[in-house]
Amino acid sequence: MTIPDYQTLMRPVLAAVADGSSHRIRDLVVLLADKYKLSPEERNQLLPSGAQRVLDNRVGWAASYMKKAGLLSSPQKGFTQITSVGLQVLKEHPDRLDNSVLAQFPSFQEFKAPKPTTSSKQAIVAVSDDKTPEESLEATWSALNASLGETLLAKIKDSSPKFFEMLVLDLLVRMGYGGSLADAATMLGKSGDQGVDGVIKEDKLGLDMVYVQAKRWDQQVGGAEVQAFAGSLEGHHAQKGVFITTSTFSPAARAYVEKIQKRIVLIDGQRLVELMIEYNVGTAVTRSYEVKRMESDYFEEDPLVT
Repeated sequence: MTIPDYQTLMRPVLAAVADGSSHRIRDLVVLLADKYKLSPEERNQLLPSGAQRVLDNRVGWAASYMKKAGLLSSPQKGFTQITSVGLQVLKEHPDRLDNSVLAQFPSFQEFKAPKPTTSSKQAIVAVSDDKTPEESLEATWSALNASLGETLLAKIKDSSPKFFEMLVLDLLVRMGYGGSLADAATMLGKSGDQGVDGVIKEDKLGLDMVYVQAKRWDQQVGGAEVQAFAGSLEGHHAQKGVFITTSTFSPAARAYVEKIQKRIVLIDGQRLVELMIEYNVGTAVTRSYEVKRMESDYFEEDPLVT
């Protein structure tokens, strides 16, 4: 018996949680391994990267895709639970459940649709059979980073204020601000409301100063908060500012910074985790792949050489 693909595993996963209780995903892996009578070798078979077992990976993605479609929910990290939509789908599809079924749900369509990134002007395409290998590879990279970003953001929101303060410091120093970590730590401090604020050097020489405010918030940051931040720049003798939040900024907040003379950069939760991934803050490279192309100049023959 070979390990079923992730789409084949979708209905068995959904059926396994049909009692409505919260189930640990790793328990579902064992349950499905028993159901398909997998050998010890198959149960422990690893992905080519060696970073994860194949069965764990496929069960995880089966659950993740159904969550995107609204069939499952995550009551807590590492657990899954069926929804009312999932119960209905289970009744309507007694034999098989796959991506073609999930495609009827708008949330899954949005998840699978191509999405532009904030760090690139080009959209990274979604994985599909009609894409070139290069496009599929980049889309896979984007999907993995998006999944990692969701995990990072959830972890940040669950962290302590002290940890969030250190994270902000680490990121700014990795990006080249503040000189050393010790220098930056003397400039930034707790603000007392789930965040940090202060002034940091824009470069190692301290030729300019940047006022930084970071809020570990769940609620959206509105125009009033950003206006107050802009006003604070004067008191800190700064013409530039960076406002970081784990949530989002309202359209009014973004419109405000576009029309004022002071240079203020707004970094929301999504951009925050993108920068963490880019600068390896709280993340690590598990494997690298080189994509090569033909070097045309190499094949240009010199007409003088015989």
